[in-house]
Amino acid sequence: MLPLEGFTVAVTAARRREELGALLERRGARVVQAPAIRIVPLDDDAELLAATRTCIELPIDIAVATTGIGFRGWMEAADGWGMGERLLERLGSATLLARGPKARGAIRAAGLSDDWSPPSESSAEVLEHLLAQDLAGKRIAVQLHGEPLPDFTDALEAAGAVVVAVPVYRWVPPDDVAPLGRLVEAVAARQVDCVVFTSAPAVASLLSLAASMGLSSEVEAALQSSVVPACVGPVTGARLERMGIATVQPARSRLGALVREIVAELPARCRTLRVAGHAVQLRGHAVVVDGVARELPPGPMAVLAELARRPGVVVSRAELLAVLPGGGSDEHAVEMAVTRLRGAVGARVVQTVVKRGYRLAYEPEAAGSVKYGGSS
Repeated sequence: MLPLEGFTVAVTAARRREELGALLERRGARVVQAPAIRIVPLDDDAELLAATRTCIELPIDIAVATTGIGFRGWMEAADGWGMGERLLERLGSATLLARGPKARGAIRAAGLSDDWSPPSESSAEVLEHLLAQDLAGKRIAVQLHGEPLPDFTDALEAAGAVVVAVPVYRWVPPDDVAPLGRLVEAVAARQVDCVVFTSAPAVASLLSLAASMGLSSEVEAALQSSVVPACVGPVTGARLERMGIATVQPARSRLGALVREIVAELPARCRTLRVAGHAVQLRGHAVVVDGVARELPPGPMAVLAELARRPGVVVSRAELLAVLPGGGSDEHAVEMAVTRLRGAVGARVVQTVVKRGYRLAYEPEAAGSVKYGGSS
């Protein structure tokens, strides 16, 4: 069985979303694409043009490249405006810092030489390195990576530096917010198992839309409990962490590493029960029986989830009716859901207790021996 089979994972990325989606699908996930942001074309960005002119007209002492794609985009935009050679001259006489290997590679591809890069690839270590110097009167250009970095730039200005923020590939809301709106509703209803964020603006965009839809509290509650927020790195996850929402992050900010974290996290959250001689595990939109995933419609899945929440305990028809999607007042709907559930997982898995309700045929003495369903 594929490690993410049965799970629904939402991707909010603007760039490389097809690549990220393919990585998740190859591991069995059902992927929902809901871009939370779009990128302003560099040649149309007046803010970037103004920052570039400032860097050319006034000497730059230090320049910080935070991303490879951002630094390359800046050089290409400057070339398009006829400013490429003058910008390279200015940067060539400055001290160049690269946040990570991709930024370092972009600097060298432009024919420049980088002076220092932190082993951790973190902005925090770059800031620490800069603040260890006398910055009074120094002019520092900081290539941003999609949104302002107030903690970074404010600290430099407090140390006496003059900061030129270079807003490369600025993010704005998507032209069509309908897919993101559907994702907000799905998160609030806990119909997805994981939401993947590859940039801090994507987090801000989803939370902003949730607020405008009146679903902030539901979305936050879901992200704090049953919906896993997976972030490519600490900058991306910072806002959620400040809200008290724990995020899943890889040790290195790479898409492959992020997918591996998701593969490890989602199955580990699922409890496996021994029921009527079978190993049964609930996974998002599917139930895994003896290592074989079987998709269930929402109604039978809701009934199974409620029975599994209290394994071996009799659950009344009224209680099961309350958890069925869309609700209802006819207990016949519960009977139909149980019938479909038995057809999918086996007739003996769900027991009928006359005039009381239903329960799982739970075997607690064997529960601890079940081993399958990990992150392999």
